[in-house]
Amino acid sequence: MMNPEILKRKLPIEGGRRAALLVLTAIFIALPSHAQQANNSNQSADPQSGTSDQQIPPAVAKELAAMKQRIEQLEAELKKQQGGDQTAAAPTTPKASTPAAPTATVPVMAAVESQDSTPSVPPQQKAEKPAPFSFADFTWLNGNARTKDIPLDTKFFTPEIRADVDYIVDFNHPKDDTIGGSSEVFRANEFQVTQFGVGGDFHYNNVQARLMTQFGMYSATTPRNDASPAHGNWDLDTAYRYVSEAYGGYHLNVMDGINIQAGIFMSYVGLFSYYNFDNWAYQPSYVSSNTPWFFNGMRVQIFPNEHLKIEPWFINGWQSYGRFNHRPGIGMQILWRPNDRWSILGNQYMLGADTLNVPGRIRYHTDDSIQYKYYDHPERWLDKAAFSLTGDMGCEHGGDPVAGTAVSCDTNGVRIVDGKKYIAPKQDFLGFMLYNRLWFHRDLFGFTLGGGKINNPGRYLVLLPPINGATAASGTPYFTENPGDPYKAWDASATFDYMPSQYITFRWEYDHRAANVPYFTGRGGITPPGGNSGPPGSLVAGFTPDLVKDENRLDLAILVKF
Repeated sequence: MMNPEILKRKLPIEGGRRAALLVLTAIFIALPSHAQQANNSNQSADPQSGTSDQQIPPAVAKELAAMKQRIEQLEAELKKQQGGDQTAAAPTTPKASTPAAPTATVPVMAAVESQDSTPSVPPQQKAEKPAPFSFADFTWLNGNARTKDIPLDTKFFTPEIRADVDYIVDFNHPKDDTIGGSSEVFRANEFQVTQFGVGGDFHYNNVQARLMTQFGMYSATTPRNDASPAHGNWDLDTAYRYVSEAYGGYHLNVMDGINIQAGIFMSYVGLFSYYNFDNWAYQPSYVSSNTPWFFNGMRVQIFPNEHLKIEPWFINGWQSYGRFNHRPGIGMQILWRPNDRWSILGNQYMLGADTLNVPGRIRYHTDDSIQYKYYDHPERWLDKAAFSLTGDMGCEHGGDPVAGTAVSCDTNGVRIVDGKKYIAPKQDFLGFMLYNRLWFHRDLFGFTLGGGKINNPGRYLVLLPPINGATAASGTPYFTENPGDPYKAWDASATFDYMPSQYITFRWEYDHRAANVPYFTGRGGITPPGGNSGPPGSLVAGFTPDLVKDENRLDLAILVKF
């Protein structure tokens, strides 16, 4: 097909040529009229004489015939070109029309305008591949945000704003309003800003960067669950306190894309997102709440095709800003979505020495999830239904038998040192969680039932209650985490969501949580009279924290994401 720009330049030339010929024709036709007017004054009454004077001279008639022949030839050539252009343009023209002969140029220009107004890839440019997993709508997934439209998105920056505000009714009524044993809920009978984050994604010329801040309770509670800042100086927990994600990287146009990124990034071990807006429930089960929310290190996201992601990690450790000892951890995530109904996720972690000041104790963990959308009828009142199932296993081995830090992955091991027998207790993790989600009235309402169970002897993944200000680094004698210490726990929840906009969720949730040992905050609280006293987690004379084996809560939250 003729290039539209050439066609646009050619049409005025041809039109001008035709106009000139018509003007010349008009001049020659006017000549006998002018002669007739000149002769009228000498005209005789003989009608034959008048008719004879109006005859066109032979020379003029011959010239007019030649010009007429030339005009017909030019029109034939122009119609031939236009006919070829219209035939080539027909597949992209929404409607075909049959113009009258005098306006033969109009449909050609209409076809050109239609092509210009329809986005197309120039022949010399290669069409970009669609983003991975963009072949279907996966906003139904647990751990995925449901927003589809991003206000103020630009070629350079995609903004993101999040707000998570809750009011927790704890039926244990702790007198210090303190809740322990959760990485999402921290205070009772008060309004609290769990998280307020501002940031977004920068992207230009294949260079990437992401920043997401965290203000509110997360900026205090997430750092206290990481013991690695106690290894060395520079207050890593202070340095990273207000950052939930911060990384930079580069995108390679290989296969369906490869991203090479370094910094703090989300892990999605335990399926749930760190941001409650993305999740089916406010309080995830222990398998998610007690496993990493983030990693600090490097990852390579490899997308062989639009259905598969392979993501190896080289990281400082298990949800840690730094290293616990002198050994980093490695891991990998594999995510496969064969169609719009299935999502299969596997996270594997190994070789990290993740117990502070115990360099010989090595950790392994596998976390695997499936999600399936088993019902999808947008035209009905119950419009969608899906479930998620997650299973986790892990263990630690190694340590110093003499110092009492040795553990074993399978059974209670026996170590002989200088002829003396030492026991290395079994230290492992086994758990699962199951959730079922229903959507109603075009996703205006949502309802989720779920829960799970864990067994974690040695308590190495149990969240330490903040008794007298205890942190993961300080520990506390009021709740020990020694090899062999038993811990089993289970929970169940029911969640109702009202979602009048894709950017906001009003959430009501009831949680029941229980353990085989006193663990949750009772009515007497876990704070010494007058406030925390002495070093974090230390013994306070005359004080005994009130720990109980279960808790029941009502979680009320407003969740916003732009």
